[in-house]
Amino acid sequence: MKVTLPDGTELQLAEGATGGDAALAIGEGLARAALAIEVNGELRDLARPLPDGAEISIITGKSPEALELVRHDTAHVLAAAVMELYPGVKISIGPAIENGFYYDFDFPEGAEVSDADFERIEQKMREHVKAKEQFTREDISVQDAIEKFKAEGQDYKVELIEDLITNEGAETVSLYTNGPFTDLCRGPHATDTGKIKAFKLTSIAGAYWRGDANRQMLTRIYGTAFLSKEDLQQHLELIEEAKKRDHRRLGKQLDLFHFNEVSPGSPFWHPNGMKIWNALHELWTEQNSLRGYNRVKTPILLDVDLWKISGHWDKYRDNMYFTDVEERPMGIKPMNCPAHIQIYKNDRRSYRDLPIRYSEDGLVHRHEPSGTLHGLMRVRHITQDDAHIFCTEEQIQDEVIQCLRFGFYIYEIFGFEPSLELSTRPEQRVGDDATWDRAEAALENALKAEGLPYDLNPGDGAFYGPKIDLHMKDSLGRSWQLGTVQLDFSMPERFELSYTGDDNEEHRPVMIHRALFGSFERFIGILIEHYGGEFPLWLAPVQVRVVPVSDKHNDFSNQLADRLLEAGLRPHVDERSESVGRKIRDAELAKAPLMWVVGDEEQQTETVAPRRRHHEGEPERVPIADAIEQLRAEVAARTRAE
Repeated sequence: MKVTLPDGTELQLAEGATGGDAALAIGEGLARAALAIEVNGELRDLARPLPDGAEISIITGKSPEALELVRHDTAHVLAAAVMELYPGVKISIGPAIENGFYYDFDFPEGAEVSDADFERIEQKMREHVKAKEQFTREDISVQDAIEKFKAEGQDYKVELIEDLITNEGAETVSLYTNGPFTDLCRGPHATDTGKIKAFKLTSIAGAYWRGDANRQMLTRIYGTAFLSKEDLQQHLELIEEAKKRDHRRLGKQLDLFHFNEVSPGSPFWHPNGMKIWNALHELWTEQNSLRGYNRVKTPILLDVDLWKISGHWDKYRDNMYFTDVEERPMGIKPMNCPAHIQIYKNDRRSYRDLPIRYSEDGLVHRHEPSGTLHGLMRVRHITQDDAHIFCTEEQIQDEVIQCLRFGFYIYEIFGFEPSLELSTRPEQRVGDDATWDRAEAALENALKAEGLPYDLNPGDGAFYGPKIDLHMKDSLGRSWQLGTVQLDFSMPERFELSYTGDDNEEHRPVMIHRALFGSFERFIGILIEHYGGEFPLWLAPVQVRVVPVSDKHNDFSNQLADRLLEAGLRPHVDERSESVGRKIRDAELAKAPLMWVVGDEEQQTETVAPRRRHHEGEPERVPIADAIEQLRAEVAARTRAE
C-alpha cells in the first residue's frame, strides 16, 4: 500500500500498516515524537490502520493540533484519578477547550470536592502519567456499550449513547481505555499518558447536565496541560495576572458597579462606572454622527408577531422574555433589528434616500442561564452599540468597507489590532442557497477589495446571513470577539421592505447589521481587564486626584477642582484627615492617572507638579492654567494610557 506525505512524496508500506508504522518508516526520531496522525484531513490515533492511497501528516508536539490532543488525554487522566479517589462518582463529558480542558462529575452524596482537593487529585493523576498507560481504542455495538455503562451505574454515558442512536443512527461507538479507566470517546488520543508533560487543575464550578437548568447540577473541574513545564509556568503566571485584573474584583475596588440578586445578571452601575460608560458613549455618538448615522430609539416591548416574522421566534424564543399586555402577547426585544425595520417601513423610500444608516444604544434583554452568567461578560440586560444600514445591492461593498474602517478606527484608540473572520452559512438558516451565495460573495469581495487578510469560519454565520467578525487580543494575549458586520437579504424579504428605483419600479433593499463594541457592558468588562483598571486619562472615572497636604489646603484644593470641572475634567479632592503619604498610597490604589499634591508652594505660586501614574523621578512644576489646558488636549485626543 502507498500513502502520500505533505510534500507529495509517496511512502510504500506493508498492507495494514498503522500511523505509527508510517512515522517509523520516515524516521525513528519522528516515531518517538509522534502523537497522532492526520489521515485525509481527519485526526486519528497512530495505532489505527491506514487506508491505501491516503494523504497523511504526522502530528508531533510542534503541530498546532498537539495541545488540544494532549489536553484531551489529560481530561481522561483526570477522570481516571477522580474515579479511583471517589468511589461511586458518575462521569459525564470531558473535552479539551481553549487553554485547557474540563471534566464534569456527579459526586456521590457526602463527597464534597473543592480546590483544596486538587493536590490530592493531581498526585493520583501523576501516577497515571508516570505509568505511561497506553490509550487503546475499541469499537463495540451500541447495545454492548449501553449494557456496560448501565452495569457500572454510569447513567450519563448511557444517555449519551442513546442520543447517538436517536440523532445519528449510530450502530457502534468507540471506547478508549488507559490503565483502569474506560470512557466513551470519539478520540483521537496520543499513544500513552506519558506524552502529558505538564498539567495543573485550575478551578472548580457548577455546570448543569446538557446545559439545562432543569437537569442535575454537576461539578466541573477545570485544568490545563502543556507540552513543557516552562509553557505551563508561563500560563499559570498569566492566570495569576488575569485574577488580579478580574473585572469583577476591580469593579468592586474602583466602585464601578455591582450585581444584586434582585435582578440577576443585570449590573447596577455606580457613578464611577457611569463616567466610563459616558466617555465611551460620547465616542460612540460622535463617531456615528461623523459617519452619517442617524440616531434612533425604539421600544423594548414589541408584539410577538414581529419576532415570528423576523425568524427570532423559531430560533431565539427560549432566550426571550414574554408578557401579556391586555391579553396581547408581547416580547421584550433581544435584538434591535426588527424595531429599526419599523422605522424604515414608516415612510416610502427612494433609491435617492439610500443608504439609510440607523444607530441605537439599544437596550435588549436575553435570558442567559444562571450558570453561564459571568460579571459584565455575560449579562441579561444588554446595551448594544447597534446599527442597521439599508442599502441597494450595489452599495453593499462600500458600506461593508466603511463599517470595517469605522471598527479599525475605534479599536486603534484602545491599542487593539483586529483579526477578521468570515463566517458562512449555518446548517439551520433561512433563505435559499442562491441568496447565500450572493451574500457570502459580497462580504468576501469587500474584504478582498480592501486587501484585508481573514480566516474562514464555515457554518458559523447568523441564521439570516453571513458575517465578518472582528477579534482582538488584549494586553494578556486573550482573544475577544468584539465587532460584527452581518449581511442580511432575509429580513427585508420577510418584512417586505422596498424602495423605488430610478426605473420607478419597486426593489428590495439589503440590510447590514453592525456593532463594534458588541455591548457597552461587555466592552467595559474587557477594558477593565485589558487596562487592569488603569484607564487612560480620557476614560478614567477620576482623572485628577487632588491631594491636600493638610486641612488648611482643602479650600484651595476645592478651587482647583472647580477649575478642572469647568474645563470638562473629572477631579476628586481627598479631604480626609490622613497623612499625605496615606493619601498618595490610596490614590495609587484607586489607579488615578494623575495626582496633584497641593501645599503651600502650590497655593502661593499658582503652580502644580502633576504626578503621572508609575512616573519615576520628580515631576515638572507648571502653571495651573497650563496643566489644565494640557489635560484638556490629552482628553480630547483620547490619548492611550502611558
